[in-house]
Amino acid sequence: MSLTLTEPVNRTILLLDIESFSKRDDVEQAFLRRGLHSVVEDVLAEAGVEPDRQYREDRGDGLIILVSADIPKTALLRALLTTAPDALRDYNRVAASSAQMRLRTVLASGEVARDPREGTVGGLVGHDLNQACRLLDADVLREALKQRATDCVLCVSTPVYEGVVRHGHRGLRPEEFHRVDVAVKTDRLEAWLHGPLPQRASAAAAASCDGGSDSPAGGTADASIARNRVTEGGGTNITVHGGSLTFGGSQVNGDQIGVSGGNVTGDVVMGSVQRGEQGGR
Repeated sequence: MSLTLTEPVNRTILLLDIESFSKRDDVEQAFLRRGLHSVVEDVLAEAGVEPDRQYREDRGDGLIILVSADIPKTALLRALLTTAPDALRDYNRVAASSAQMRLRTVLASGEVARDPREGTVGGLVGHDLNQACRLLDADVLREALKQRATDCVLCVSTPVYEGVVRHGHRGLRPEEFHRVDVAVKTDRLEAWLHGPLPQRASAAAAASCDGGSDSPAGGTADASIARNRVTEGGGTNITVHGGSLTFGGSQVNGDQIGVSGGNVTGDVVMGSVQRGEQGGR
């Protein structure tokens, strides 16, 4: 059996999936699919993506779209943030309640190859495409769509965020994207969700931050680091980088005079009594 895999090429990866598609009957699903293609036509036209600069693969309840790397990702992002919501609103205004459409979307980039086989359609392969599909299936994306009043939600991969979004090009506001850590199957991925985090993700981010402030771009700020190490003699060496040190509810803040370095071992009592040994004074 000969392998006819094409050489991998760099492509912008756009994935779309219709919420609750399998709960609809055949007629409703057909109507939704036509509506999805209409929305996609509007988005790609607004971004300036000509037919010869794209490849589409129908996935039943969604689409895989590969866009030529010479199409600016900024144009695609602006269309996803403005044209897609407008097109969905127009569709849902005239669609029956049973055919209302809401979308999860992912924009990523990477190397994609094809494994063409006679008599079949598709055959896309590539690690970057696999990772983008993992993001599309992530719980945080599903929860965000459930909790919002809008008809679509967008997530971008870290390469797209770092290379495009965070620089604040026209129409793109980095502060509106929030970092999410995604666990899907055996993978742990980092991505950036547009709009507010869903409630569970917000609570997890606050817990990991441990009281730290948010970074300007919406990521999690580094908390102060404190490390404890038990020595062979039973004492504890304490190194504090930033923040304050707490003993039994009392904090040691500000300038500490009299100990310029070294270790403090033994018992330490905050108050009028101190005992133990101090080294390196």
